[in-house]
Amino acid sequence: MNNKPPKIAALVVAAGSGTRFGAASMPKQYQPLLGKPLLRWSLDTLASHHEIDSVHVVIHPDHQDLFTTATAGAQTLAPILGGASRQESVRLGLDALAAQETPPDFVLIHDAARPCLSAALISAITSCLQSGDAAVLPGIPVTDTIKRLQNNGQVSTEDRNNLYTVQTPQGFDFNLIHALHLQYAAESLTDDAALVEKSGGAIRMVQGDPQNIKVTYADSLSNAAQILAVARQDIRTGKGYDVHRLVPPRHDLDRLIIGGITLPHDKVLDGHSDADVALHAITDALLGTVCNGDIGMHFSPKDERWKGADSAAFLRHAAQLICAQDGLITHVDLTLICEAPKIGPHRDAMRARIADILCLPTDRISVKATTTEGLGFAGRGEGIAAEAVVTVRLPFKTDILEHEQSATARRTG
Repeated sequence: MNNKPPKIAALVVAAGSGTRFGAASMPKQYQPLLGKPLLRWSLDTLASHHEIDSVHVVIHPDHQDLFTTATAGAQTLAPILGGASRQESVRLGLDALAAQETPPDFVLIHDAARPCLSAALISAITSCLQSGDAAVLPGIPVTDTIKRLQNNGQVSTEDRNNLYTVQTPQGFDFNLIHALHLQYAAESLTDDAALVEKSGGAIRMVQGDPQNIKVTYADSLSNAAQILAVARQDIRTGKGYDVHRLVPPRHDLDRLIIGGITLPHDKVLDGHSDADVALHAITDALLGTVCNGDIGMHFSPKDERWKGADSAAFLRHAAQLICAQDGLITHVDLTLICEAPKIGPHRDAMRARIADILCLPTDRISVKATTTEGLGFAGRGEGIAAEAVVTVRLPFKTDILEHEQSATARRTG
């Protein structure tokens, strides 16, 4: 008797250009959303689910650099290149899974534009698949009155009974959905369940999640941000401080780097890495929110790997540790303390660079500067100090409640 659990793969479709979203800079699946690209939200949720064996992403052939940046630090497989339509992209993804040495038994097909995917919805779909359903579709009953506008301008009311809006992921027996995509490759259908409908197959409807919204237009990005933030009620504040000595340049390539950008000055900061005092302070502040030591513990000044290193790598590492705990970085407040150089002319460039490293909008990054009125090492121009305060939201865990209940029991016992 074979008790081996079925192999379940997730196929995330991210090959669209996002023309309806309206952003000319980059497609919506790579837009920043609360500290990481929109695409990463569903990828991370699927990858962390205990029943999903592998996560595969179908991307536009022109987006390979965007995908590499968006998935930095994640355990991702090489992307699959999509086609001219969503249906063709899904088929190409299924072809790639079928070519594996051991193809999956089931596949969940999900649109990258739905970042608020929950583990509970994944479990509901996989449970049905493992119970014998060959096609599973999450849906939400239509509650609004539905009107139809006729070509002649007349308006009629539709019967909303038994009408549903449908979501992804949609779950399927792998061999079934792959065969249907091959059979109906010339068709143009709006979702994968429609292929099962066309073949006359049965579909199991499960309760969808109202928060599993699709980001179609730019304003829906803020709706997704609100949903994701509300689920993370453990709000933490971290503080970081760093200081580096100012010294004359040792060679022609020495540069003064603060906040990830190069500033013109006759001195440079002394340190094992690039000595970016601003990024070091922010890194320590972020590490503090997850109680994970300090920058020296992660990047020892005795380690030759970090000699002259770009401190952006340190900051990304701290952000990835927060991401691994399903956390959000919501605000960074940086204060630089020095007599020179003047920070004001470079403030916006620093904000933009820090925002880029942390995948945050610039309106969540504050950069300020002050002097010590000529007092101390900063006042004498011997060094530059930086203080950073950050705010992070993490999922609320029951350990706090358990601790409080235990403490109450001890007090009243």
